Amino acid sequence: MKQTTLTCLTLLCSGLYVSGQVTFPRNGAYDERAGRYAFTHATLVTDPGTVLQDATLLIENGLVIAAGGSVAIPEGTVVTDLKGNYIYPSFIDLHAAYGMPESSAPPRTAGRAAPQLESQKKGVYGWNQAIHAEQSAAALFAVQETKAAALRKAGFGTVLSHLQDGIVRGTGALVTLHTGPAGKAVLKSEASAHFSFSKGTSTQNYPTSAMGAVALLRQTYYDADWYEKGGKAEETNLSLEAFNRIKKLPSFFEAGDKWALLRADNTGKEFGVQYILKGKGDEYQRMDAIKQRKVSLIIPLNFPETYDVSDAWDAEVVTLAELKHWELAPANAAFLAEQEIPFAFTATGLKNPSDFLDRLRTAVAYGLPKEKALEALTTTPARLIRAGQQVGALKKGFIANFLITSGDLFDKETVLYENWVQGTPYIVRNMHTPDLRGTYAFTLNDQPAGRLQVGGSRSAPDYQLVLQDSTRVTPRVAVVNELFSMTYSAGEHTNGTIRLTGWLGGGGLTGSGELADGTPVTWKAALAAPFTAPPAREEPARPPEGRGNVWYPFTGLGGEQLPVQVPILVKNTTVWTNEQEGLLTGTDVLVQNGKISRIGKSLPIPTGTQVIDGTGKHLTSGIIDEHSHIALFSVNEGSQSSSAEVRMSDVINPDDVNIYRQLAGGVTTAQLLHGSANAIGGQSAVIKLKWGASPEALWLPEARSIKFALGENVKQSNWGDAVRVRYPQTRMGVEQVYYDHFIRAREYDQAWKRYNALSNKSGARAPRRDLELDALAEILHDKRFITCHSYVQSEINMLMSVADSLKFRINTFTHILEGYKLADKMAARNIGGSAFADWWAYKMEVKEAIPYNAALMAREGVVVSINSDDAEMARRLNQEAGKVVNFGGMTEEEAWKMVTLNPAKLLRLDDRLGSIKPGKDGDLVLWNNHPLSIYARPEYTIIDGAIYFSREEDALRRARLTREKARLIQKSLEAKSKGAPTQSPQSRMPRMWHCEDITGEDIHQHEGGER
Repeated sequence: MKQTTLTCLTLLCSGLYVSGQVTFPRNGAYDERAGRYAFTHATLVTDPGTVLQDATLLIENGLVIAAGGSVAIPEGTVVTDLKGNYIYPSFIDLHAAYGMPESSAPPRTAGRAAPQLESQKKGVYGWNQAIHAEQSAAALFAVQETKAAALRKAGFGTVLSHLQDGIVRGTGALVTLHTGPAGKAVLKSEASAHFSFSKGTSTQNYPTSAMGAVALLRQTYYDADWYEKGGKAEETNLSLEAFNRIKKLPSFFEAGDKWALLRADNTGKEFGVQYILKGKGDEYQRMDAIKQRKVSLIIPLNFPETYDVSDAWDAEVVTLAELKHWELAPANAAFLAEQEIPFAFTATGLKNPSDFLDRLRTAVAYGLPKEKALEALTTTPARLIRAGQQVGALKKGFIANFLITSGDLFDKETVLYENWVQGTPYIVRNMHTPDLRGTYAFTLNDQPAGRLQVGGSRSAPDYQLVLQDSTRVTPRVAVVNELFSMTYSAGEHTNGTIRLTGWLGGGGLTGSGELADGTPVTWKAALAAPFTAPPAREEPARPPEGRGNVWYPFTGLGGEQLPVQVPILVKNTTVWTNEQEGLLTGTDVLVQNGKISRIGKSLPIPTGTQVIDGTGKHLTSGIIDEHSHIALFSVNEGSQSSSAEVRMSDVINPDDVNIYRQLAGGVTTAQLLHGSANAIGGQSAVIKLKWGASPEALWLPEARSIKFALGENVKQSNWGDAVRVRYPQTRMGVEQVYYDHFIRAREYDQAWKRYNALSNKSGARAPRRDLELDALAEILHDKRFITCHSYVQSEINMLMSVADSLKFRINTFTHILEGYKLADKMAARNIGGSAFADWWAYKMEVKEAIPYNAALMAREGVVVSINSDDAEMARRLNQEAGKVVNFGGMTEEEAWKMVTLNPAKLLRLDDRLGSIKPGKDGDLVLWNNHPLSIYARPEYTIIDGAIYFSREEDALRRARLTREKARLIQKSLEAKSKGAPTQSPQSRMPRMWHCEDITGEDIHQHEGGER
């Protein structure tokens, strides 16, 4: 290649027009040269779909003037001949913190610290410190030369930068990686709005949970709308003013894992906002759900390192899910491209940006088409940030951001030479550095001394010196432009190091140096044989053979596909109908289209029906757990005395292995409750245990409950002296919480009724939408139903009295271990009881619990269910029901209803669940023995006509798990032997939530799985 005027290195040192800003005075002489350059005879990639051979790129004043095969070059242009080289548009990263100040959360103190209930932010801002709508990246931006250089070396020329702190993070700035004045680098000062589920550096207690983060963001949207429509007449709120400004910008959401992506998308859809979602790199695990959302993604290339499983005990610690993710993560982008899901890449998450190009090439090797890879770095991010006429391509009028490479960008041998940003060159590797690869005759003082072999890649050559006595030495070599230096030790033949320095010329290398004893020498390395590259290996369209498949759910006992609904006939079995017919022997049950179709003897078998022989077995409806905390990412939003605005449906974890374990115990439905950290907890989620399906497929939105709580947990008896700040601190205070909130909810409801009754709403201002009071108003209208954590008789009486006086009703007292003392009052108010069969003496509040409680309540006419409140106990709820026969003399059928039909009644789902009756859901369990027996175990667990557990399939899954883990361990060992970087296995046990867990769970901690 040849330059007719100046070298790029000279240009870099000269003063260019971009060195100043128009409105800024300059210290020294003004340099107003146009900066006009032409790059000729290049392979020019103007955009991902356009490749021009022997083309010219002409730039001036930092912009592209022309790009094509026939470009007129004005006189005075600096011309560079790039024959044999490539030009690409520079990359764009839409998730960066470049130019932003460091932000870090305050250090955690030992023990439980006093809660900070109110915001400490100065100024007329909103009530929560995690809302930073007023934050402006442009106002904070400062050029960071070291970070810019690292990103440029990775190929980036433009980034969308924002301060990554808070749930609402303010505006982002689109900036180039030009290191001149900041005002020149900023292309768009308010380019985007940014959001997340992490409260960041906020020291304020709320929110402490993932569902609290969702609720806070939802409430902020509603508050901003109210403020815009007249609320600012009542208060001044700079946070809401700023929020209303930024919500019209392209909205970017740093979500997290695959389920957090869906949670963020749900939040945006509620307000007509289509977030651009930044993921974690595990999107391939739920491609179906993501594709349905029609979202655009930003994905990292931070593939996990190989697990070091050379120690058998360490290998036990690694879960199969972790091993499979290690294997499949590099194919994530390829999976997305196959499904035509738009995505852009980010360097965020890499320990070193210099790894980016290698990771990009790995993604291509795993099946990502090169054109799609380039789109993800250029045109797609430009389109998403609405800068498709400025960056991302090399067309007339576009900013002159481009890369000069030695060849195809995705070839691992290709060298990135220069990254031009806004028409300014930044040297990554000197393109004039010679290619020294080949075999050289090596002489010292004109005497043969061996041969120098230079191989490897052009970007990273390797050197080996073979001396006359056949000793092989790996010398240390440094090459700077045409200057060459080499040091080596000849082993047993020399005591010390030989140092040689020289230069390139005359078909080889020549120079001088010193032997180990200080004797001066001259040396030469004359090219004897040119380098011959090994034949190019065709990259596989897919990763190496033997790669595993995605499992659903992505855990050790998952399957390659989800269960499918089919017609099922269970023949000749004992049917526990839970209806007037009672037990039916020798009976068939037919399930079609997910519903119970027919019950009878010797039923005809429709074509395509799966027949299950139930001879000698028992068929029941599925067990329903009225009180559970499985399948959740967090359980308590305990930062305030009421968290009625939070929804457990926002934090459903369909991959939780406890779902599968409970399917193996015959459970088909569970109510996922908020914990008991506050008087008014969150909105419940009733799910069917469709393990591995999407959260929406599990959730039954028609079941509308909410968790209340009484007792020690609510008044924070066990939280420690430091936290005696949050109201209430006494049982009397708990009562006042209920009065206060329901009185306000009634006033709120009446305000909306008055507004909605107006025939002409022009001029009338709607009340502020309050998500917390919405839920309480639903209780007043009997549209949401209370399940109350309760132990002590006096408090239970108190809440019934409050409900009577404020005219709302309580649906269920859960735990209710002193229910036997006031069962008559509960029955008179039609309040149900969901209890343990025989728990007592585990804390002071239950010291008067008795095992006869459930039977005594039932005899008073209370609808009683037996619940678990425990992931382990739920696996044997059939045995818990059996205890009621022993303690209290209940009949077997009455006891069985306590884990089937009765919880269905308490959940108000008995029209479709809890018994075997034509028209009801096909949720069935076939037991090998009497269901109340300690020897009983499910053979099949069926939900909506699909088999979600079978004993036979379970054995196959366990064998497959063993084989798959063994395969991946061997693959890991092989990767380590070939030099792959490794990580030490770390034990990660999934969290099992309980009602009294009062700690929050960060939204990004969604890992773990079955081994």
